[in-house]
Amino acid sequence: MSGHSRWSQIKRKKGKTDVQRGKVFSKILREVTVAARNGGGDPKANMRLKAAIEAARAANLPSENLKRAIQKGTGELPGEAYEEIIYEGYAPGGVAVLIRVLTDNRNRTAPEVRHLFEKHGGNMGASGSVAWVFERKGVIQVDAEKMNEDDLLAVALDAGAQDMRRVEKVYEITTGPAEMETVRSALEARRAPVLEAAVAFVPQSTVRVEGKDAPAVLRLIEALEEQEDVQAVYANYDIPDEVIEAISAA
Repeated sequence: MSGHSRWSQIKRKKGKTDVQRGKVFSKILREVTVAARNGGGDPKANMRLKAAIEAARAANLPSENLKRAIQKGTGELPGEAYEEIIYEGYAPGGVAVLIRVLTDNRNRTAPEVRHLFEKHGGNMGASGSVAWVFERKGVIQVDAEKMNEDDLLAVALDAGAQDMRRVEKVYEITTGPAEMETVRSALEARRAPVLEAAVAFVPQSTVRVEGKDAPAVLRLIEALEEQEDVQAVYANYDIPDEVIEAISAA
């Protein structure tokens, strides 16, 4: 999973343009709307909405846009009816890929996702083909340069975290999905610099990828993430950091 985390960090550093920021805003607003529709507009009683709001604030999304997205979800304002779908497939090198989508037209989205798989040397699979590789977990990222590791680990474990590891300048803390907000709240109460928290699909095993397959896998993942209906892409590749650095510099 380290290669996956490293690539995500590099992309975040590069994601500064207005076009990229606009795509991030659009994806967050969809998540906010669906979270409010499924669980109500009160973030205190809706943990998914609370996490989406935190992501919106971290991305500096305008508060008025956030408010309208919540109102669309609760029905106070008219809005699109998004459907949540999981697509599955394989990237080059036998890497398992799981894609979470929010779409208002599955007849448009499914062919586009299939095309991206085929264009980049992968293949889209049937439902259940790779889902068994992944497990839903809470994933909390903390700035590793602003808090002592031992102190952070003690707080996280006491609050119910399952594991913690360091990936360069970030600590990744994993929890059960239901425990994520409890752990996050405990960390924030101790002034831990939480960068991001979300429920994600974490691979239970990884596939080592090198050679020509490495850039092909990353191109596919990036293309899928750029697709407008895709909210998140999860994959079980393990690409060495030096290979990722070389690809990102190319």
